[in-house]
Amino acid sequence: MEIRLDTIRQQLAQADIELHISKKRVKNINFRLKPHVLMVSVPLHISNSKAADAVARRVSWAINHHLQVLKQHQRKKSAPSGLTTSKNPVYLWGTEQTFMLSHDEKIAYYRQQLSDVMPSLFEKWQPIVGVHADEIRVKKMHTRWGSCNTRAKRIWLSVYLPAYPIECTEYVIVHELCHLHHANHSLAFWQTVASAMPDYRQWHNILAGKTGQLD
Repeated sequence: MEIRLDTIRQQLAQADIELHISKKRVKNINFRLKPHVLMVSVPLHISNSKAADAVARRVSWAINHHLQVLKQHQRKKSAPSGLTTSKNPVYLWGTEQTFMLSHDEKIAYYRQQLSDVMPSLFEKWQPIVGVHADEIRVKKMHTRWGSCNTRAKRIWLSVYLPAYPIECTEYVIVHELCHLHHANHSLAFWQTVASAMPDYRQWHNILAGKTGQLD
């Protein structure tokens, strides 16, 4: 693998791109192209030869798209500072509010709102689902509405949930709690979800149309 990776590194270096590979607890091989760096996260179970094959298939893509990445990075650096603090509409539990916040202000606002309601919502749903989470946290997640570490009994909720009806947050809580019964999305898992929250599909469908997902 090292000989092959040396060749790949040389190809990327000609385009002024460094290759960084790390093995992590991820499900798939992930590629992230940044200015002058191609970052690759490889699942622990993937062999070195398969990882090298995957990286080799991405060399042309990285080289062809690197100039675009550099241009986007430069535009962000040269953009007026006021653009990064522009105000945007705020939705709280599905209802548009009468004030506007910048992105950072909105994240802080949502984090506080979610932190305020989480204890009571978990207190409500844990007896219904029949399990108890040892730890609950809020996290800025762009691709997931929630996640569950079944071994640690730790549940994370996306900071963006307060933008949607509160029942959506309740559904995510139920979904993640049910993973403490079933660490998968089997038929038994969904039957447990339906038993705890018969109308879960309504709230599931709202979130399914957005950018996040459940783990």
